[in-house]
Amino acid sequence: MDKKRIYHSDPDIMGGVSVFTGTRVPVDSLIAHLKAGDSLEQFLEGFPSVSREQAEGFLECALSEALETAPRVRAH
Repeated sequence: MDKKRIYHSDPDIMGGVSVFTGTRVPVDSLIAHLKAGDSLEQFLEGFPSVSREQAEGFLECALSEALETAPRVRAH
């Protein structure tokens, strides 16, 4: 899925905070809910304007970016 269909940032929407496309739901709210122990299903129930595809796509993008920037450990 194209990243712009998952989330975007616009200075006219929520002051430029990254939100799920087509919503005013900040992507950080998904991370906060997961860190608090909520399931993805609970998050989606609380924010019905966010699709499962968007939430899962965001998590995949975040993981991919984290792995790309993580320091490489060399095997001995």
